[in-house]
Amino acid sequence: MSDVHDTVALREVLDEDLEVLFAYEHDPEAVRRSMFVPRQRDDFFRHWRERVLPDPDCLVRTVTAGGEVAGSVVSWTVDGRRFVGYWLGRPYWGRGIGTHALRLFLELEPVRPLYADPFSGNTASVRLLERHGFERVGTVRHEEREHVLLVLGEAAPAT
Repeated sequence: MSDVHDTVALREVLDEDLEVLFAYEHDPEAVRRSMFVPRQRDDFFRHWRERVLPDPDCLVRTVTAGGEVAGSVVSWTVDGRRFVGYWLGRPYWGRGIGTHALRLFLELEPVRPLYADPFSGNTASVRLLERHGFERVGTVRHEEREHVLLVLGEAAPAT
């Protein structure tokens, strides 16, 4: 049997991936851990098709494992800071797929410093980022919830 890491890959996002990514975004346990409010169907597809995919600033990839859509990883810029975010479907949690996918993505994304701001209660996501060299530099609030601000590369003052 091959190592799971041999089967993890990143590729361009295909329109047919969006249906799977929509389902992952609505998984109740993923919502609980991330504290992310999932988008309604039309809003989700509009966001991806009109904002994310055509935006030349966004570097976005589908994560595959064994040829199946496992999730997505994306980077974007807000107020001069480059951020990275990812979402994996629950069947792919705890198998090293997120670790491998993020490593592959960080090889594609050249910008440093690179920021991430997961919900502070999502300890698995915080640990994943820290394993890749991200360092805690503070906290930020999104919709009344505390998020950990992490940075890879040159550290910046917390906001």
